Amino acid sequence: MKQQWLDRPEAGSVFGYRLISLFARLCGRSAARLVLFPITAFFLLKRAPERRASRDYLQRVLGRKATLKDVAKQFHCFASVILDRLFLLLESFKRFDVRVHGLDVLRAQFAKKQGVLIFGSHLGSFDALRVLGEVRKDVKVRVVLDVEHNAALTNFLHAFNPELARSIINARQDGTVTALAIKEAVDEGALVTLLVDRARPGNQVSLANFLGEPAPFPTGPWQIAAALKVPVVLCFGLYRGGNRYDLHFEAFADTVRVERSNREASLNAIIQRYADRLAHYTRAAPYNWFNFYDFWHLNSIPGPDHSGAARAPDGVERRPD
Repeated sequence: MKQQWLDRPEAGSVFGYRLISLFARLCGRSAARLVLFPITAFFLLKRAPERRASRDYLQRVLGRKATLKDVAKQFHCFASVILDRLFLLLESFKRFDVRVHGLDVLRAQFAKKQGVLIFGSHLGSFDALRVLGEVRKDVKVRVVLDVEHNAALTNFLHAFNPELARSIINARQDGTVTALAIKEAVDEGALVTLLVDRARPGNQVSLANFLGEPAPFPTGPWQIAAALKVPVVLCFGLYRGGNRYDLHFEAFADTVRVERSNREASLNAIIQRYADRLAHYTRAAPYNWFNFYDFWHLNSIPGPDHSGAARAPDGVERRPD
């Protein structure tokens, strides 16, 4: 249960992804979804750390002992979302029923003609956010993404959509460079999307109650938001089975304010608010959780020090305000 997620080997190769994509394009999405069953079986048989992490999570969110069928359902949901990324990149949304909730939240920000930070998570499909391109052609979306984690899949998908690849801000680069790139995009009025639930090596973290037990969440994104003084909107793209996705937007803050006099407590309160909303949507779609590692324990995060305020996150100054 102490498995470090960054150290886990990829479960596929470029050749494997190309083979599946060729089959999907020739035979269609319905036929390609049949391949997900042997892929799910592979994960169940070969990926013991992920299987254990899945059981632990499911027992928390379901409130009962998780069965092997529950774990298989979660793995199958994950494989389904990954497969749909291919069709979303190739064909946009013509195969999908995407129901958008809270669009007025974003329309209010569009009217102000300012940049917005969109904070998401490894819950469901963040690719569903691309439906905004169908709603507003003039909206520029920049994605902050670790392109080196599962690089084979990332490179393969980007080969199908070079425009998307050019819009990515690489989260693996130097922290200062990443923060400056985010600021530049926001200054241009872009929607900048980040996944803010998973801590990286060396990150400062804050413990927040999540599904009944404290879990570490990175503080860096919230410090960046406070420094940039731009609105933060939460986004949750939930896979509902078949071809349906529910995309939820929620206004979080017009400006994230970190109290200078009590910085740690202020950050903790902000992150707890986020953890509460994440828990709400996790319970609404429990099999959409795609953090297949021991999410609740600090020693599952690589790095020498994870005490809440012991160190500043890479590239974010201790006093961003």
